[in-house]
Amino acid sequence: MSDPKQDSHDVVRVERDGDIAIVILNRPTRMNAVNGALRQALIDTLGALNADTGIRALVLTGAGERAFCAGQDLDEAAEVSWQQIVPWLERQRAMYQAVRDLDKPSVVAVRGVAAGAGFQVALCADFRLTTPESRWGQPEVKAGLASIVGSYLMTLHVGHTHNVQMSLSGELVSGQRAYEMGLVTALHAEADLMPAALARARTLAALPPTAVRLSKQRLRAMTQPGFDDAAVAGIRAQLECYADGEPQRVMARFLEQRNTR
Repeated sequence: MSDPKQDSHDVVRVERDGDIAIVILNRPTRMNAVNGALRQALIDTLGALNADTGIRALVLTGAGERAFCAGQDLDEAAEVSWQQIVPWLERQRAMYQAVRDLDKPSVVAVRGVAAGAGFQVALCADFRLTTPESRWGQPEVKAGLASIVGSYLMTLHVGHTHNVQMSLSGELVSGQRAYEMGLVTALHAEADLMPAALARARTLAALPPTAVRLSKQRLRAMTQPGFDDAAVAGIRAQLECYADGEPQRVMARFLEQRNTR
């Protein structure tokens, strides 16, 4: 597997706007896909900001115009052997948990694609703002992986019919459709997206912090057992998928096609 310390500097950047932290996934040439470096940097960054008393709210976004996060980096995923599945998915789980563990309000601003791991990071946040043209989804089945953790997270936002359609088809839906389904909090024109996200964050930051923290802790407690169960079920399912060889075959074909373009 690729070294999680590789290019760890700058893969997650932080900008401050008063008591608002703007956290930027910063691998724009790879559509901000999650690799070991970005995963660990995001966990560390969110943990530090959660402990920073000068920060009252966070905005998460992605660098560039193509994606918030296009999901798992397939170069890394293609290198994973079945013996590495458990620690690899535990680190992925820790990344989602770092978003869930925030005691401060979090707003995600999505331009372009939020898919797979990026989709799930967004679903772990409190508010999701996007454009009508953005693309959202859970395409794991197309890569030979079972849709488990993402399917659970969707139960917190949409009904079973939408969940089944997105989890089993792997198809992405537009930001407009995601809003209509209940996955997205609000729609904005692209030029208005970041100003709207910052305005929402400032409004949340102005609320009494103890009440916000305790409300978030209770919301987390209500959903933690389901999340933990999904994470364990996801490990079992992906072990079986990798043992069958489907992910390896699908990703090898994709990487071969990409490298011959």
